[in-house]
Amino acid sequence: MNTPDPVVVRIQGPVSRDDVPRLCQELSARLAGTGATEAVCEVEALAPADLTAVEALARLRLTAGRHGCRIRLHEPTPELLALLDLIGLRDLIDPG
Repeated sequence: MNTPDPVVVRIQGPVSRDDVPRLCQELSARLAGTGATEAVCEVEALAPADLTAVEALARLRLTAGRHGCRIRLHEPTPELLALLDLIGLRDLIDPG
C-alpha cells in the first residue's frame, strides 16, 4: 500500500489575523481527496515568530486534523519553537 506524499504549504513573512482563514482554506483545499496523512508547513521564512503566527499554526493543525492529517513544521526557527514551548503547543505541532 502506497502512502500518499505529504501536502506542503509554505508560510512566509508576517502573518496577520486576516491571513489565517485563507491559510486554512488553502490547506483544506489541498488536502481534499488526497488521502495524505501529513501536511508539512515550511516555516523557515515565517517572521516574526509571534502569537499570530502561533494562532495560524494551531488553526492549521485543526484544519489538518479534520482531514485525518497531522502537521509537521519544516525548519522552524528557534524563536518559533521557544514560543510554542512557552504557550504549551510544542506537543501539539510536531516540529519534525
